[in-house]
Amino acid sequence: MTKNISKWILAGLFLLVPGCAAVQAQNAQTVIRNGVPWFDDRGNIVNAHGACIVRDGGKYWLFGEYKSDETNAFPGFSCYSSTDLVNWKFERVVLPVQKDGILGPNRVGERVKVMKCPKTGEYVMFFHADDLGYKDPYTGVATSKTINGEYTVQGSLMYQGQPIKRWDMGTYQDTDGQGYVIIHHGGLYRLSDDYRSAVEKLPHIDGMGESPAIFKKNGVYFLLSSNLTSWEKNDNMYHTATSLRGPWTKRGLFCPAGSLTYASQTTFVLPLVNGRDTVPMFMGDRWSYPHQASAATYVWMPAEVEGTKLSIPEYWPAWDMQTLRPANPTAGATIIADSQVEKTPAGAWTQWGGQWVSTAKDSRLNVKFTGRQVAFTGEVNRHSGYARINIYDAKGKKVYTSLVDFYARNKEHGLRFISPVLKRGAYTLEVVNEKDSPQWTDKTKRIYGSDDTRVTIDKILVF
Repeated sequence: MTKNISKWILAGLFLLVPGCAAVQAQNAQTVIRNGVPWFDDRGNIVNAHGACIVRDGGKYWLFGEYKSDETNAFPGFSCYSSTDLVNWKFERVVLPVQKDGILGPNRVGERVKVMKCPKTGEYVMFFHADDLGYKDPYTGVATSKTINGEYTVQGSLMYQGQPIKRWDMGTYQDTDGQGYVIIHHGGLYRLSDDYRSAVEKLPHIDGMGESPAIFKKNGVYFLLSSNLTSWEKNDNMYHTATSLRGPWTKRGLFCPAGSLTYASQTTFVLPLVNGRDTVPMFMGDRWSYPHQASAATYVWMPAEVEGTKLSIPEYWPAWDMQTLRPANPTAGATIIADSQVEKTPAGAWTQWGGQWVSTAKDSRLNVKFTGRQVAFTGEVNRHSGYARINIYDAKGKKVYTSLVDFYARNKEHGLRFISPVLKRGAYTLEVVNEKDSPQWTDKTKRIYGSDDTRVTIDKILVF
């Protein structure tokens, strides 16, 4: 990846300080940290899954599923804005639960995508709507005159007088302004001039999966999609073509085999543009069913393109948007000594090899710290579950709470949590084993997820 990154930097896309190291000191305001919660201008977790990004009015607008920690029922579609893709302002829930219809109570709403229609100037939103059993799918349409206004549901996307009743979907707007809706497992529809209906079904794309996303570079269309494993991660694939009408060629994987797309699922690809070149930024969801609102996170990474080859050859836990280089996700932090960590009840946490490990419900790690942020590293594996993270101020008032997911099919050590920026002061961090784990079944009743409720902490750090 280094060779192509150097080309992009020399082309003037990003500012690079001469002589800087591959992993360097960085401004935290420009660093994307993968796999940990991100926070908006209110200090709340950025909650925008199955997302897309629209560039409009000098800003980036992030739309996504405003998930709940309690249920998979549709709670709304959210909108955030940013000037740098790192610092996000919460705009509003732009499409809330409706009184009835395809996004009424106890329905599913997923895969929200927004495009601005060149002909009408309207912002047109597309989404998958369904019942909680995923047996009543629709591809829905909503519109708004402003990008962050409340969207009005127009109904199902129609083709030849019939609703498109499918589930996972994505969108693509070509350089000529033509809009398309991509349907899982091979469907591709050209939209009308007003984007409100489909007017043509393009040739079927053989071998395509779920969660589709398309981007174009140097005249080649790249189509990313995932395999069918419910909320579990898998090795995502890609196709290429020189025309959206095909023929499409299945190229294989774009991340190393067995990496499970760095434990994420494709949701969108954002081309980072400077006028002379584009760098595709892969956007993936690291799902955490059933506690998606606080425990699900994101993996965003720059991808490498050479001809028809697409690759993300290595995982970056953090990277700097200004330099497009890996960054140290805990730069400037101080490690808290083991002697400062209190474990309750006695014996509930076992310490060996520099780790604290617990499988006991309500067992707690507590550490007092003074600073503005607290973080910890830990191990994820097949046997782990959820930890409840609480932060208390000096008066004992709870100022933050969320869940962290320690389950993964692939064993890995890394940053698991970093708090929002707090007012400088004295606090207590509490890590509680919830005795709960990600586990679910798909439509065939196959069981997925963790087989235990282990929580493993490596180091606790303070900023």
